[in-house]
Amino acid sequence: MVVLRIRNVHKRKYALICLCIAGFIMYRYLGMSERGRRMSRKVGLCANTSQFTLEGEPFRIIGGSIHYFRVPRAYWRDRLMKMKACGINTLTTYVPWNLHQPEREVFSFQTQLDLQAYISLAAEMELWVILRPGPYISSELDLGGLPSWLLQDSSMRLRTTHPGFIQAVNTFFDKLIPKLVPLQFKKGGPIIAVQVENEYGSFAKDQSYMLFIKEALQSRGISELLLTSDKHKTLKSGGVDGALRTVKLQKLNQRNIQELTAIQPNNPTMVMDYWTGWYDIWGELHHVLPPEDMVSTVREILRRGMSVNLYMFHGGSSFGFMSGALANPSYRALVPSYDYDAPLSESGEYTSKYHLLRDLLSRYKNSKKNTRYAAHYYIQLLTSLPLCAAGGSDSLPDMPVLHYREAYEPAIMYQHLSLWDALSFTEGPFRSAKPVNMENLPVNNRNGQSYGYTLYETIITRGGLLQSGDNVRDRALVFVDRSYIGLFKRQSLELAVPDGTSYLEFIGGELWTSSPGKGA
Repeated sequence: MVVLRIRNVHKRKYALICLCIAGFIMYRYLGMSERGRRMSRKVGLCANTSQFTLEGEPFRIIGGSIHYFRVPRAYWRDRLMKMKACGINTLTTYVPWNLHQPEREVFSFQTQLDLQAYISLAAEMELWVILRPGPYISSELDLGGLPSWLLQDSSMRLRTTHPGFIQAVNTFFDKLIPKLVPLQFKKGGPIIAVQVENEYGSFAKDQSYMLFIKEALQSRGISELLLTSDKHKTLKSGGVDGALRTVKLQKLNQRNIQELTAIQPNNPTMVMDYWTGWYDIWGELHHVLPPEDMVSTVREILRRGMSVNLYMFHGGSSFGFMSGALANPSYRALVPSYDYDAPLSESGEYTSKYHLLRDLLSRYKNSKKNTRYAAHYYIQLLTSLPLCAAGGSDSLPDMPVLHYREAYEPAIMYQHLSLWDALSFTEGPFRSAKPVNMENLPVNNRNGQSYGYTLYETIITRGGLLQSGDNVRDRALVFVDRSYIGLFKRQSLELAVPDGTSYLEFIGGELWTSSPGKGA
């Protein structure tokens, strides 16, 4: 009889090996079965009754908007973690066409504009996603997110079935939509719904346009629930058959909800944009919505069994010249800050709104359906990482610790280069008999200029009154022989010019343009 003597240290080693083998077998067994379940998804988000269902189970959307293009990529994870910790179960974001296609032949989906990475990160955070790809998105962006090179077509009719616009949309969607199709719920991804255009009821100049956008999405593989979003007065004109209508509001008026339910009495009611604050305008005070008012409205929306999306949950910043403007009743330009008085501040800090909202949503604990995620299957396909088990908890996640902050010392400029001195470092001027608006300048591979400043220069032989007429759509600094004499704004019509032969210079951000302004 053979007796095996094994030291204790070896026993522990063998036991650990056996445990690892058993764990691997269980992982493969459970993972494969779960994978099969996830791959066999047949039914996504449905709106066939008065309540949303997801895979046939009741589901309430508690959403929040964070735009990837307004938040530095290094902070995406932090902001989404804070969103999850507040009790939000769905991320919503617009897709800005003008940033993704700055020129006709140039497309950008990398770094800050890596939409696929953003959506995959949302899945990792166990958030569902509602995508709003436009093509027009408004969102207080320049030209509502449409690329400025569209305006080079003198006959262009934006947001219609004008051939030039349709062709441009098709080109953009050919690049964008294939990146999104694998991220849909039925493919194992987090996208549960896609919005068709945005607030078209306020425009509504082409009855066939919304049908075109809907079919453009579906023909390229979008198969999840479609929806539209409008203010209550334009719900009828902004919708399209086959898409759920949703409403935008800040004050919960019973009449507004009744208008929505009258149009679709047997479908879920959703406030697609509950405005948690408002955007800011140059020269005006910061807009503030009292936290108690915000939470009171959200509480009432939830009490009535409706779904809601908080616009914005975190606003971020409209970097550079991205901000749009309001055209009616008068021109008012928007500031770069998109703080929006949202629950998370522009810099990602917690606010009173966040704490009150978190307290409220903690009482609406997510069901297992809200927190059971199959999005991880898609992540595994991308990264070949082990499949993650994602289970819900009865309590909200802990609030992430705030990042370290520091006040920087004032920067002292010891040297500078004037605009006039810098001209020698630029390309030669473009010459024309008449002024050319910036969108039609032969720059950027003949795509025109979208943002920034343009210097216009001419020779005058005498003084007098210089009239701007309707040619300055933003603002223009006026110089004579490089000496500043005044400012033209849309409301400023005349400037006195001294006598003599001189160089007359304009430095404008939006000058002599034939478009009706680029406000969003």
